[in-house]
Amino acid sequence: MSRETYEAPNTGSGSRAPALGRGNAESALGGEGPATQYKCGDCNAQMKLKRGDPIRCLDCGHRVLYKERTKRMVQFEAR
Repeated sequence: MSRETYEAPNTGSGSRAPALGRGNAESALGGEGPATQYKCGDCNAQMKLKRGDPIRCLDCGHRVLYKERTKRMVQFEAR
């Protein structure tokens, strides 16, 4: 069975939650979603971009943007 023909099993509750497929993933997420903080690689300007916004600095037009590091603690287990 291929992924394209897979159908999720019904829960039997009668209400159908939207399936996350290629066609309706954006509508299931509620449209645009939250803005993410980026930093320009050329002029160091900080900006917020949403899904679907062009990847370009709003000040200088440079197309290399760096994603800001998360404030949340991230811990990895080393061997």
